[in-house]
Amino acid sequence: MPVITVNDGEAVFECRDGDNLLRAGLRAGVGLPYECGVGACGCCRGEVVEGQVDDLWPEAPGLSARDRRKGRVLTCQSRPQDDVRLHLQLDAHAVPVIRPLRRTVRLAAVRDVTHDIREFVFQADAPADFLPGQYAFLALPGVPRERAYSMANLPNEAGEWHFRIRRVAGGEATGTLFDHLAPGATAQLDGPYGLAHLRPDSPRDIVCIAGGSGLAPMLSVARGAAAHPALAGRRLDFFYGGRTPADVCGEAELASLPGYGAQVRYHAAVSDPAAAEAARWPGAVGPVHELVERTLGERLDAAEFYLAGPPPMVEALQQLLQVTHRIAPERIHFDRFF
Repeated sequence: MPVITVNDGEAVFECRDGDNLLRAGLRAGVGLPYECGVGACGCCRGEVVEGQVDDLWPEAPGLSARDRRKGRVLTCQSRPQDDVRLHLQLDAHAVPVIRPLRRTVRLAAVRDVTHDIREFVFQADAPADFLPGQYAFLALPGVPRERAYSMANLPNEAGEWHFRIRRVAGGEATGTLFDHLAPGATAQLDGPYGLAHLRPDSPRDIVCIAGGSGLAPMLSVARGAAAHPALAGRRLDFFYGGRTPADVCGEAELASLPGYGAQVRYHAAVSDPAAAEAARWPGAVGPVHELVERTLGERLDAAEFYLAGPPPMVEALQQLLQVTHRIAPERIHFDRFF
């Protein structure tokens, strides 16, 4: 197996067949920086100073033309051909609490959540070990590239991995999941990954903000907070933003948590005024970040934030929290997906 040496010996690990530099490093417990793991965010940029790698996605948006001219690579899209010397800045926060593993899983159940979101339950032969808010990669039969999906449930001894997945128009992976994969089918699951997981050691109230299939990791965080002894009685505000009333979901799951209506509160906004009026939507109308600000007011300064949803939603929330309210970045947790 190729041996990867980081920063002249700061870290050394082997890369088994089929792995890229990033996943091999994380499996070895090395804090290689990353977020999305699919080549979009650019957080895993590094420089190969010796050795050769195969570029798995030459057009990956995570690398600029300037990066390419300087010989930089994305570790999540680089597979070593031989021993490699790599230069990048390691991140202690990226050292995995639970090292990711590959396993075969079987589709056990499917159910509709909204008109375009379904829950897919995959069953493994070993316990499902992950942190609330993390994600995994699914390799689906007939789909060339893996896809990253967040877990909606909690770690469990039964080996169940629950994913809330939104159908993408023309999407190869979601087309397979929604139209061709029946219970009993098998897939490959690689995980867990992700740094936007629940921080139970924070003394602050919790705010979860979701849009689209970002519902999944935020449900996991909320469920994890409700189940963690250190967070008993902690206030949790859960916000969900949908384009139309038909897109709004998540309240039924939160209603089953202890303290719902008191410590645990659900808020929803619809961004399309015409759809809201047509459906006689009784709730908030407008972007979800505006609802967050109106609802929490001064309490924004006393919360820990978890975000998951479309990039425009996350960007608007970053502007609101970091720029307008000067909330420290270490209190805002999200993994960027595009």
